[in-house]
Amino acid sequence: MSDAAKTAPETPAATPESAPAPRQPRTLTVRVQRSGPGGSNARFDDFRLPVRPEDSVLDVLDRIRVETDPTLVYRHSCHHSSCGTCAMRINGRERLACITPMLALDADVVTLEPLRSLPVLGDLMVDMRPMFAHIDPDWGYVRPVERASTGVPHGVARYTRLENCIECGACMSACPVSNGTDDTPPPEPRRGGQDGAHPAASQAAGQPARDQEAPAAPHGSGFMGPAPLAALNRELARQPERREELLHIGKGPHGERHCRRHLACSRACPSGVYPAKDIMDIRMMHGGGKD
Repeated sequence: MSDAAKTAPETPAATPESAPAPRQPRTLTVRVQRSGPGGSNARFDDFRLPVRPEDSVLDVLDRIRVETDPTLVYRHSCHHSSCGTCAMRINGRERLACITPMLALDADVVTLEPLRSLPVLGDLMVDMRPMFAHIDPDWGYVRPVERASTGVPHGVARYTRLENCIECGACMSACPVSNGTDDTPPPEPRRGGQDGAHPAASQAAGQPARDQEAPAAPHGSGFMGPAPLAALNRELARQPERREELLHIGKGPHGERHCRRHLACSRACPSGVYPAKDIMDIRMMHGGGKD
């Protein structure tokens, strides 16, 4: 099986396109993980309510908050998979709540949990700062899309689609190294010179550390994670004149050496980005090979 097939983003068991949606509402149980900051006093609360065929997971969360429990904590913004703020674990898999149809999950109990690998602020909301701490603020945020889309929108002669990554954190949560479920031994430090450091480590040069007050990821793997490495690889393509500097970061103590090529990051991505390929690109660029 090709890497592209292995890393195809996961989707619910059924979708409105592949199976006709039920015509009548169904009464389901929504089981939500509740906790305070850091995951303190964690428990699950069950909410039983009728779910309509058109309801997404986010629609149902909004109804629970408005009609039943106004203390429920979660993030949301765009409601159409552009912002990434509603990423969470839905029945054990990383998804965007806004585009996940409840009834397509084909389950009587839908369990909602916060993303792994990032500190919990409360209920389903996590702190994204440890991820962004490894993405230098000088790196460009507007870049061409990773993979060309098919066709041109109707009535548009020419256009440039911007990158697909929505920085939702799903890949960070799915990565076994980042989330603490990987059982392979940690990598040995490289010999022959000092390891690179992520941009925040440039404090000694008089530059402020972006993640100075950001909490560490809960499992302490030392891995910056798939999303920052994917951003770094895109920056390498955008600024080839900074190749040596950027590769120094990528092969540093927080970099690609931690990747075990589980490919879980690419499978979890809701936008069709393949972070595993970006990581392997960085590994190959400094002679790391595929092992």
